Amino acid sequence: MEKMNEALSHCQVCPRNCGADRTNGKLGFCRAPYLPKVALVSRHDWEEPPISGTKGSGTVFFSHCNLGCVFCQNHDISQNGFGQEISIERLAKIFLEQQERGFHNINLVSAVQFIPQVAKALKMAKEQGLNIPVVYNSNGYESLEGLRMLEGLVDVYLPDFKYWDNELGLEYSNCPNYRETAAAAILEMRRQVGKDILDENGLMKKGIILRHLVLPGQYKDSMKVLGWIRKNLGEDTFLSLMSQYTPMHRAKEIKALSRKLTTFEYDKVVDHFFEIGLKNGFMQKRSSATSEYTPTFDLSGVMDAESFIKREEK
Repeated sequence: MEKMNEALSHCQVCPRNCGADRTNGKLGFCRAPYLPKVALVSRHDWEEPPISGTKGSGTVFFSHCNLGCVFCQNHDISQNGFGQEISIERLAKIFLEQQERGFHNINLVSAVQFIPQVAKALKMAKEQGLNIPVVYNSNGYESLEGLRMLEGLVDVYLPDFKYWDNELGLEYSNCPNYRETAAAAILEMRRQVGKDILDENGLMKKGIILRHLVLPGQYKDSMKVLGWIRKNLGEDTFLSLMSQYTPMHRAKEIKALSRKLTTFEYDKVVDHFFEIGLKNGFMQKRSSATSEYTPTFDLSGVMDAESFIKREEK
């Protein structure tokens, strides 16, 4: 607990290095509190095949975020902060409950703002029998210091590489130096997990899968991201090219983002994927561009029975 408090008393767990003393209730850019805050514990069947498999991925959606994406589909929890604060012990129990439900893995969705707390909970859960892979589902805007707290605790990294042009990062996600920050973070993730390991059923037991969402009007930016991946991580890198962009949140008010992606734009990026020699890609159907895939955040699975009853009695 001392190490966790030390990390949160002058918070530098993400690249913003805001220095907020979260142990005394101070809030930084992400607005995340001291205790971990969770909005939904669920089964997810629509991740990449090596993650969701046939039994689903055991997702844990964390509240708040260190980005401010104008098109965020999960803005209710990432920017509006919907969720429930829970203890470290309860979070560890949630991980074990997801394992008991038979899912292929534990999937930590947007947990960067709670890295010290998650690391503590993972250690507790592993001591109590957690043995399925842990997936860290990230926006890519991570600090090396924060990621190193997770070394040995995370089996599969699932990061975004959102932008090549840093001006896009500033305009659309309110974050400086996104390209350099995400690139360094992804290389650290690769260092930690080493080579990709899949089991006989094609499920990832250890490794990294990169995600890139193609944005309207930005297919050339996407090509530059792919070029970096090919050069720095190699032709066998697992890469998920997403076409699911849908104008949500404040994107509807921004002309460049107020439309869906065209088939031409997405196909240009897919063609570039093969042209530069990348081999392991997951492509999306155009029908994925809908808000119907956004989860319903209703605190399902977050509280134990006793805590739920107490809340309802208030």
